[in-house]
Amino acid sequence: MSGRESSAGSPYAPHTATETAAMLDAVGADSVEELFDIPRPVQFDGEFGIERRTEAQARRELRTMLGKNRDLTEFLGRGHYDHYVPSLVDHLSLRSEFLTSYTQYQPEVTQGFLQALFEYQSMLVELTGLEIVNASMYDHATALAEAALLAARVRETSGDRVLVPDYLLDDRRSVLENYAAGPGLEVETYGTDDGNVDVDALAAALDEDCVMVYAENPTTRGTIEEHLDAVGDLAHDHGALFCLGSDPVALSLLQEPAAVGADVVVGDAATLGLPTSYGMGLGLFATREAFVRQVPGRLVGAGEDGDGNRAYTLTLQTREQHIRRERATSNICTNQAWVALRAAIHAAYLGPSGLLDLAEDCVTLARDLADRIDDVTGVQAPVHDRHHFREFVAHTDQPAAPIVEDLESKGFAVHDVGEHEIQVCVTDTNEHAVDEFVTMLAEVAR
Repeated sequence: MSGRESSAGSPYAPHTATETAAMLDAVGADSVEELFDIPRPVQFDGEFGIERRTEAQARRELRTMLGKNRDLTEFLGRGHYDHYVPSLVDHLSLRSEFLTSYTQYQPEVTQGFLQALFEYQSMLVELTGLEIVNASMYDHATALAEAALLAARVRETSGDRVLVPDYLLDDRRSVLENYAAGPGLEVETYGTDDGNVDVDALAAALDEDCVMVYAENPTTRGTIEEHLDAVGDLAHDHGALFCLGSDPVALSLLQEPAAVGADVVVGDAATLGLPTSYGMGLGLFATREAFVRQVPGRLVGAGEDGDGNRAYTLTLQTREQHIRRERATSNICTNQAWVALRAAIHAAYLGPSGLLDLAEDCVTLARDLADRIDDVTGVQAPVHDRHHFREFVAHTDQPAAPIVEDLESKGFAVHDVGEHEIQVCVTDTNEHAVDEFVTMLAEVAR
């Protein structure tokens, strides 16, 4: 646009005064402002009303402001888990060639990032036993919803029911129901028994119009599911897909999903590479090779360039996903590639033995803390007579809500999950506070 008049100074779009006037005339408007219905109280008047500060002054003010936050030690879980993230993850992922990259549409300039995503996919292939992993979904909830849509597309006979356990988190169910509304799927609940699938209840709920059965391992209540083979068999006997929810840390120790008949594995892979982010996640999505052309999101494939060198590129992508929504397999058009990169770096840093050690700690830390809490007067733990992973539910003789409030006043946060139930999560990042936490719980639970 060199030498051309530009009313807004944009180097990207031609909008000289003459062109702007012509466009306004075409739509019958006198000014650009007429095109926007912005209430006067929130219109920008040219001033932000923020006092000018130096960098040092701004840092001091922010430190003072943030210092007013309450300092809580969290024993929270239920879908958001905190593991120590090595500084190496930050140092590598914050390199400019990774941090500024968006979707890697141009393989000739993004081979490094594409290779890292290919490694991420490969690691999860090993952990799930399924042949295809994408990179990636937004979070656990969207991955679950996309699994239901995939099931509806690939199931050979007609059907419209998706069965989920009664422990499914409300936010995940809400996203699933939003996605299911379009194709007319019905989300229905089956019962559980002592924190695991009630096989008889599932069998009674299943019939030929079910497209997918969902279960978790570990479950939302921290229990390790003991009936995965039975769930897979029941689903397949009725022509439904079996979808299993998990995460990479748990998958390194628990039963391989493919071995128990899982057709799709979903979950949050941000248990590696990210601290607890309260909503920010990394949707894990793995499935069988037979469904590769139905996979949502991004797939990174490996091939050869013109010189015979190994090369990576996005593959099996259709433009419908981006521009023709009504014909798309999926309408997820961006992803969590940078978070997947962080997960891959973290997994590679740990290695197979380190990842397994972390998973084993998730079992022993939860077991040991439950044993200690069970010795507290007025508390019984765990509620479920099962093995647990990271977290467990405890029964309180006194109402749970006041106990949770009193713990918060003493600097600890736990979940209130029932009138007389609290849920406690322990990992490598809060185990140092276990002694004080048990002492405070003993004070408030009497």
